[in-house]
Amino acid sequence: MHRITSATAADLFDLAATRRIEQAAAAALPAHALMQRAGLAVARLAMAIAPHARTVWVACGPGNNGGDGFEAAAQLRQRGFEVVVSFAGDEARLPADAKASLQRARDAGVLFASGPPTRYELAIDALLGIGATRPPQGAMAEWLRRMHGEAHPVLAVDVPSGLNADTGTLSHGDDLLAQSAASRRICLSLLTLKPGLFTAQGRDAAGEIWFDDLGCGATSEPPVARLPGAPSLAPRAHASHKGSYGDVAVIGGASGMAGAALLAGSAALHAGAGRTFVGLLDPGAAPVDLAQPELMLRDARSLDLSAMAVVCGCGGGTAVRELLPRVLSTARTLVLDADALNAIASDDGLQTQLKARTKRGRPTVLTPHPLEAARLLGGTAGEVQADRLAAARRLAAQTGAVVVLKGSGTIVADDAGTAPVLNPTGNARLASAGTGDVLAGMVGAGLAAGRSAFDAAREAAWHHGHLADTWPADAPPLTAGALARQSPR
Repeated sequence: MHRITSATAADLFDLAATRRIEQAAAAALPAHALMQRAGLAVARLAMAIAPHARTVWVACGPGNNGGDGFEAAAQLRQRGFEVVVSFAGDEARLPADAKASLQRARDAGVLFASGPPTRYELAIDALLGIGATRPPQGAMAEWLRRMHGEAHPVLAVDVPSGLNADTGTLSHGDDLLAQSAASRRICLSLLTLKPGLFTAQGRDAAGEIWFDDLGCGATSEPPVARLPGAPSLAPRAHASHKGSYGDVAVIGGASGMAGAALLAGSAALHAGAGRTFVGLLDPGAAPVDLAQPELMLRDARSLDLSAMAVVCGCGGGTAVRELLPRVLSTARTLVLDADALNAIASDDGLQTQLKARTKRGRPTVLTPHPLEAARLLGGTAGEVQADRLAAARRLAAQTGAVVVLKGSGTIVADDAGTAPVLNPTGNARLASAGTGDVLAGMVGAGLAAGRSAFDAAREAAWHHGHLADTWPADAPPLTAGALARQSPR
């Protein structure tokens, strides 16, 4: 068993693959052995979380997730803990393994009650697992409100009840997330790691994530996605110069929006670009940024894009549309963000150019937020958020580009058969204007340095979030400008 951190590299498996892995593991073991292993793993983590707890409340549901809870209750009772089990189900309809674990809990002297105890120090959520198709109702819903409404730690077995293991959507909405904001949430994912724990509402619902493969080891099942692990940063050779790390050209900053382009330029500069040009679309813009004179301000139309990594669209407004045909046809490598994406979404000709560009092997990265992705896909932001992984894959297939779908659990996907990456870094400090421009600039620096489009995107997303995660608590609030000036190195 180990804790999953932002530096963990791991495969993620969807519900269908997890079921196949579970069936293969159960077939290779004696009857009931897999559930006994799961219950022991839950009990071990519970003891580590609350070693001095006098009473542990275990809320068990009607399926095998409840069976894991029964087994954990038996293990905890055998180790001297007072355990109270609340069971929301029909004993006669329990699966065979869960029924056996229920009997083991009774034999161990576990107390069964119709509701939660008046006092406890740890709650274990074993109500609904990965197979649940309906939101918690009745007693289950009431028990979840109780456990999440108090300050005691909550340990979820496999997934938090009501969380879709594939998509990260929570069937009972955000109310419990808001209610439990001050409490410690822990999730022990069993047998496989599920993508829904790392994107959409999953990260908030799961909290601290632990993993136990139950002794089953590697599988031949292909992962549906991956956790990337921390990118390595190779040291730069002494015998190098500014030309060794490439040129970035940022095109954007229409009238009144120059700040977005300057933020992207600043991020590219601090992420290691050899030279950074900013082609502002505001004809009245100043010829130099006195705060950052390293940024070379130019007329966007004067830049030779054929040898540059181009970041296009940050603060581009409607003015960027005029330049997009040239950008799409000539940029050596390209990051499309913000208003460039909106222009392409509404123009069939630009969409054709984008597809033609990627067919010619010109590396291209799109960095949409959910609404921009929805415009490109012809849907709604709600539809994108309902299955972020599928949306990112569809957009990559539609455009041929690498897609960075921003949000909680940013997803990096391509159309080359690579397993998408779910980025585990970042927090609510990034929920402010301009941080997306910073990410685009960081991707551009990676492209300029010769990284592949996929690697430049996943590494930039990881570093972008990591900078927010490691922002000192006693420092001033994180702004996009401050973020842009932090070097991943």
